[in-house]
Amino acid sequence: MKHVDYKDIEMLKKYVNPHSRILSKKRTGIGTRNQRRIAKAIKRARFMGLLPFVSR
Repeated sequence: MKHVDYKDIEMLKKYVNPHSRILSKKRTGIGTRNQRRIAKAIKRARFMGLLPFVSR
């Protein structure tokens, strides 16, 4: 994975379950460094209002 951007919502949605919870590293199959990058990007996107905190 080259670059993780918090504005790339379609890519980030792959790493979030239907209830808007971040999927584990074991489920996604990505490395530790990239998992941290994705988690940080998801949290930043939530704060900016691009992704929901909770989905019903």
